[in-house]
Amino acid sequence: MILTIAAREWRSLFLSPLAWTVLAAQQGLMAWIFLLLVQDFQAVQGRLAGLENAPGVTDLVAAPLFRVAAWGLLLVTPLATMRLFSMERRTRSLDLLLSAPVSASEMVLGKYLGTMLFLWIGASLAGLMPLALAFGTTLDFGKLLAGLLGLSLLAAGFAAVGLYLSTLTVQPIAAAAATFGLLLGLSVVDLQETTSRLFGYLSPLRHYDALLLGLVNSADLAYYLLLSVLFLGLAIRRIDDLRLRD
Repeated sequence: MILTIAAREWRSLFLSPLAWTVLAAQQGLMAWIFLLLVQDFQAVQGRLAGLENAPGVTDLVAAPLFRVAAWGLLLVTPLATMRLFSMERRTRSLDLLLSAPVSASEMVLGKYLGTMLFLWIGASLAGLMPLALAFGTTLDFGKLLAGLLGLSLLAAGFAAVGLYLSTLTVQPIAAAAATFGLLLGLSVVDLQETTSRLFGYLSPLRHYDALLLGLVNSADLAYYLLLSVLFLGLAIRRIDDLRLRD
């Protein structure tokens, strides 16, 4: 049943002009930034050749591109998740699901999987751009894979946050605004020098920075796992509460 719901969500996303528009705009922006980064790398390549342990194309092109993609998820995720449950509640179609022999876990995980796959498409397309440089230069595939792993985990965590917030309202725009606000707040919580270590640990982008350096730390992986599990658990509990009320 989880796969059935995921396939249904997948189809509904790609039948929506909004999804295609968001995906096209995201990839167009990423391609433009990628070309700018390549031009900048070509401009300094001669000076880097004489330096010991100079940063390579992976550090100066791929890593900044992935960092921009991570910030792009702050905009894409609210748009992809805002309709998951809020529109179902608004059109009363959620009542049919709640009365069907489908558990809250299956509903939440199915919608989560379908949305996460959509976000992963964007992440994968962004990852293919630096691979084009492998024909003319040397890439650090370890750092490249770590960056893609981090981007996928970031998308998974963001999708869980957006899904939960979509269960709290019948207005998709309100769900999108709440998702963007919360994700932005978490992302910038460590920008202040006076921020405590606890608040700094809450920043998803801070954990992503380590992965961009090729450092796959179990603490960073555990953070993204806990972020996803926490908000998925909250979403399941919310759907159970709605079922009891009905």
